[in-house]
Amino acid sequence: VVPLDDGLATGLIIAGAAAGAPFLPKLVQVARGNAAFSVGLMTLLMVVTVIYLPVMLPVLLSGASVSPWDIAQSLIFAMLLPLGIGLFIKARYERVAQSLQPHMSQASSLAIVLMLVTILVLQFSTIIGTIGTGGILAALLFLVGALVIGLLLGGTEGRMRSVIGLGTAQRNLAAAMLVAAQNFSDDANVLVMVMLIGILGLILLMVIGGEMGKRVQAQG
Repeated sequence: VVPLDDGLATGLIIAGAAAGAPFLPKLVQVARGNAAFSVGLMTLLMVVTVIYLPVMLPVLLSGASVSPWDIAQSLIFAMLLPLGIGLFIKARYERVAQSLQPHMSQASSLAIVLMLVTILVLQFSTIIGTIGTGGILAALLFLVGALVIGLLLGGTEGRMRSVIGLGTAQRNLAAAMLVAAQNFSDDANVLVMVMLIGILGLILLMVIGGEMGKRVQAQG
């Protein structure tokens, strides 16, 4: 639909195949969706991504080879291990977990804002460089299309459906960047497209999640 440079097209395919973003619970919190379900879905998608990416990427992209352990490493230490520690504390020390929850929520919100600002500042020239290439349009079509597919297939319960929609649209940037750097370091456009989807996805889905949250609050 959108004519893309080979590198940008490759980056789009890699990002499309990498699911299980660590920001999903925060997006769902903003959208006032089912938080517990979002954590379960995020964990499931992370585990499936570790299995799926090494199997499917060589089929989708000729010449690509992916190490399952390299992908699993980043997911385990950056996402699954902290999640496991949090669940352990909640299970064993519920009062402590409840007292820490508001502070952790504020810290995560601040971290996301700082990360977003930092990425926009550092990668501003990269984003501007994609103007006229079709990359921005393709990324937006991909994100909106994935969100709509998730919402349509997410059932009838509103707080669950928002989780499925946001979880389908949000990509696992860490896994996608790892694959791009390992296999396509000679083509900068591959990494550029992955980063573009990550940046636009975070901005777009935060805005959409906020609108979902306002709707839920109004209905409540």
